[in-house]
Amino acid sequence: MKKLNLFFVIPLFCFQFLLAQRIDKETISFQLLKEPVFSTDLKDRTFTILIKSPYNITKDDVLRISKEEYQRKVDNYQTNVETAKTEHQERLKDYEAEVKKLQEKFKLESAEYSKLSAVEKIATTNGAPVLRLPSRPVLNIPSIPLYKQPDLKDALIVDNKILASQLDVVGFSKGGNYLDIVIEMERTNFQDNQGKTFANQPVRIIAKQNGSVKLDKTYFSDFAEIASVPTNELNLNSHEKMYLQRMMDRARNIINDNFGYQMINSAVTLETVKNKGDYDDLEKAYIYVTTNLKKLQAKSDYAPNKVAMENMQKGIDVWKTALTKVNYNDKKALYNQKIGEYLYFNLIRLNIALGNYQEAEKYLNELQDHLVDIKLSYDANLELKRLEEKIYNN
Repeated sequence: MKKLNLFFVIPLFCFQFLLAQRIDKETISFQLLKEPVFSTDLKDRTFTILIKSPYNITKDDVLRISKEEYQRKVDNYQTNVETAKTEHQERLKDYEAEVKKLQEKFKLESAEYSKLSAVEKIATTNGAPVLRLPSRPVLNIPSIPLYKQPDLKDALIVDNKILASQLDVVGFSKGGNYLDIVIEMERTNFQDNQGKTFANQPVRIIAKQNGSVKLDKTYFSDFAEIASVPTNELNLNSHEKMYLQRMMDRARNIINDNFGYQMINSAVTLETVKNKGDYDDLEKAYIYVTTNLKKLQAKSDYAPNKVAMENMQKGIDVWKTALTKVNYNDKKALYNQKIGEYLYFNLIRLNIALGNYQEAEKYLNELQDHLVDIKLSYDANLELKRLEEKIYNN
């Protein structure tokens, strides 16, 4: 009977504990006109972009450079042949000297060996001396140069004007110069480190608003891993093209974060703890965030948006405060690692949905610091990787 009582008591305790931390999910869709760092009156929203890069090359330039390279090989061919013959003669001299040296050594060793008795010869470990001569050097005449049409798919054919045409400022019209943007771009730098390839491409963005400098900063100077193999195993032209496009995309995001009026059509999945008593503050925070998300509208200078964002921040502040209470070493704690996991995921998802990538990255880094203590499920690990990609590829 005692065993039977114990059987009922333990599941009841576990059920109550799990029930206290039952986490529900909801997906909220919303629209938002993201205000830029530097606002511009509607009547003044015109822009120009000038790109200065080392990639200002055309198809004709690629063909010309290819033909010039071929002509250099033709012009240098006879010299290279003579150089090969001269080097061959030098190798022959070294070869003949080495052969003579080995023959003399063999002659001396053979004479010494012949003086040994039969028993001494048997006792030697190496046996009778053997003359081993190196291979005779072969004259390698360079191949006659042949012209090969360059593969234009791999060529970095870029026109700075075309690069500039890829960029826009959301909510602005091209042609006017109220917002004047200059982008100074270096070539991609590749670097080997521990068998992997890293790259950087410093990009300076200078933006003047009505003649006043609002932005002057160099980005992307840090090296980032682009391949798990060294540079000699890569088609660097192809990787440089991809890296250039990535830098252009990131430059567009920086410009629009600072000046553009971007409409965000977004959906975010947020979680909450359903309980009675212990987590009322977290449930209230969830209500603050979700109800105010739904109030947002994609309108410029829309006063209710400001109120909604302020009220939403109240909920976010509760989540941030709750994170300071988490005990990652005690699974039975009221604020345990499971609570920490759901709070971090909420903060990362919400900031990505609102376009606050730096804030999302901050919480991503904090969560990663706690992954020794937080045991993520397979699905949670997959989601974390997707969130990380959104942050670093925005």
